[in-house]
Amino acid sequence: MIIEKPPEAVVKTPDIERIIEMLLALSPERIKEAADFIDYLAERELKHKIFVEETLAAAVNPEKVTFNNSKTLIKAALESVAENS
Repeated sequence: MIIEKPPEAVVKTPDIERIIEMLLALSPERIKEAADFIDYLAERELKHKIFVEETLAAAVNPEKVTFNNSKTLIKAALESVAENS
C-alpha cells in the first residue's frame, strides 16, 4: 500500500527519532511485523480522513432521502457500503 505522506511527517519529531532507534535494535522479522502494523494504522488513518471529509461534505450539501420502511433503509445502506469498498 502506498500512503501519501502528510507534511507534518516530513519533519522528524522526537517520537519519530525514538521509533527509528528502536527499529534498529529489532530483528528482520520484528521489523516486518512493525511495518505491517504501521501499514494497518496508516490505512485506518486514511479511511478515517476520507470518512471525515465525506461527512463534512454531506453536512454542507444535505440530501433528503425518504425511506418507506427500515428494510429499504438497510438495503440502501448496505449497497452504499458495497459500492465504496
